[in-house]
Amino acid sequence: MSSTNERAEIFIQHRAALVNFALPIVGDRARAEDVVQEAFLRFAPSNGAAAHPIKEPLFYLYRIVRNLAYDVTRKRATETRYSQDYSRSAFWIVPQEPRTPEDDLFLREDIERIDAILETVPARAREAVKMHRIAGYTLEEVAEQLDVSVNTAHRLVREALVEIAVALASTDA
Repeated sequence: MSSTNERAEIFIQHRAALVNFALPIVGDRARAEDVVQEAFLRFAPSNGAAAHPIKEPLFYLYRIVRNLAYDVTRKRATETRYSQDYSRSAFWIVPQEPRTPEDDLFLREDIERIDAILETVPARAREAVKMHRIAGYTLEEVAEQLDVSVNTAHRLVREALVEIAVALASTDA
C-alpha cells in the first residue's frame, strides 16, 4: 500500500486510537493531538505521492506516533531541567528589578536599626550572629572561633536573631 489517499484513510480510521496511544506518553491530550497530527504529515506527505510502499502501514503509523511522542517527552524534560537549573542560578545571573533611591534609603535605615539593636544584644551572641549571618561562617566555624559547642553557637545566633526580630516588630508597630 503506497498511495497517499490510502494512507490518509488509514489515519482517519485510527486517529482517535492514535491519540489515546500517545496520551500516556506525553501526558496531555493537546500534546497527543499535536503528535498525531505531526505523524500524519510524515505518514502521508502532502506532495501527493508516498515515498515508498509500506507492507504494514498501520504498524508504521503507530511507530511514527510513538517516536514523536517520546521526542516531545524528552524535549519537555530537557526544557524543565534547563528552567530548574536557571532558577537555581546565582543571584547575580538572574535579572533583577533596578533599585530606586528610596529602596536604598529604606535598606540603609533597616541596616542602621539592626546595627543599633545588635548593640543591645550580649557580646557573644552579637559576635556569633555577625560571624554567621554577615561573614558567612558555618555554625561549626562560629563554635570553633568562640570556643563553644555547635549547639551553643546555634543558640547564640538564634537568640540574637529573635531579639532583632522582636525589636524590629515593636518599632514597626
